[in-house]
Amino acid sequence: MEGVIYTGIPSAEELAGCPGVPSEARMKRGRVACIECVQEIPCNPCEGICKFGAITVGEQITNLPCLNEEKCTGCGLCVANCPGLAITILDQSYSETEATIDFPFEYLPLPEAGDRVEAVSRSGETVCQGRILRVTKLPAYAGTAVIRMAVPQEYIDTVRSMKRLPRGQKKGSATK
Repeated sequence: MEGVIYTGIPSAEELAGCPGVPSEARMKRGRVACIECVQEIPCNPCEGICKFGAITVGEQITNLPCLNEEKCTGCGLCVANCPGLAITILDQSYSETEATIDFPFEYLPLPEAGDRVEAVSRSGETVCQGRILRVTKLPAYAGTAVIRMAVPQEYIDTVRSMKRLPRGQKKGSATK
């Protein structure tokens, strides 16, 4: 069986019906939130943190978050504030060959800009090499770092994070 309930990983069917996933056309225009929240659980921090009204949950706190992709600026505040780590920022306009993904990361050591890392899928399988562009750790992010990584355009729908760096690895010593 597939899906979040059985494997902890959203299935293609669940993602296809998810009201928080932006259209391909919108992803090609620039940074936009991708909310892969497929479980109807009581949660709404994303709605409260969005300054632009681009995310709505509504009165029923178990509603799935809906993304208004036209209001979304891709600012990323929702990424670090999602307790389920279900939100990323995707940008297919980054370059002709690369797209970017901003994702939450709660492991140490953190990578540094310029590091080459193993980019992984929702299930943690290595997909391709990624290049770290930026690591942001702000007080407003409640202890969660947000990492921006460039990956080949063809993997933007598959890559969702990076493989954890080995313990004791010094900052900046990932494969370059």
